[in-house]
Amino acid sequence: MQGGFPIDLILFAMVAAFLVLRLRSVLGRRTGFERPPQGQGPADAARPLPVPGKPDDMGAARTASGARRVLPDPRSPAGQALSRIGAADRSFDPDGFLNGAEGAFRMIVQAFAQGDRQTLRMLLDDDTYASFEQAVTARENAGESQRTEIRSMHETAIEAADLRGNTAEVTVRFVSDQVNITTGRNNEVVAGSDAVTELTDIWTFQRDVASADPAWKLVATRSA
Repeated sequence: MQGGFPIDLILFAMVAAFLVLRLRSVLGRRTGFERPPQGQGPADAARPLPVPGKPDDMGAARTASGARRVLPDPRSPAGQALSRIGAADRSFDPDGFLNGAEGAFRMIVQAFAQGDRQTLRMLLDDDTYASFEQAVTARENAGESQRTEIRSMHETAIEAADLRGNTAEVTVRFVSDQVNITTGRNNEVVAGSDAVTELTDIWTFQRDVASADPAWKLVATRSA
């Protein structure tokens, strides 16, 4: 309408702002992926990692959702790699990383089921996104829909870590109870069921520790 108020632009801006805030809450400044408060010194950065399966200084070894949190022995190759990542990036904290990784896991699983390409594009690297997008497109072309529910998280565990130059990689094992159902054009079930199934997923996240961007991106996935 000529001279009218651009309501559609305002609605688009509100949706975009909501998505940014949602992603920031998972991978941003309050999950342990961010830089620590000013005044934190080298002694804090060198704090030893908790022993796997035992309480840390803050209590039980659990993530924010209650999932069992498992960190590698500091003397293991993965534990030593985490220490190197922490030395290169003072914002890195393994406990906070696992909370953020679990949040990203939930968002990505739901985004894939819903065909939410925008969220996937922001959380995955180029190659991984291409694979996910291809699967979403194939599902859409077949007239199929997917419903996924994460009923509970049993465990999040850092299985491996590496630092090559400025590129940090952390591999996480997620053990969760899920319901996955794929239905066809006539709502007939073509895969999955209403039964709750325990699934183990191994995901690798990557970040350039020299970058000002605090976000980690998913670069590889596999099932165990």
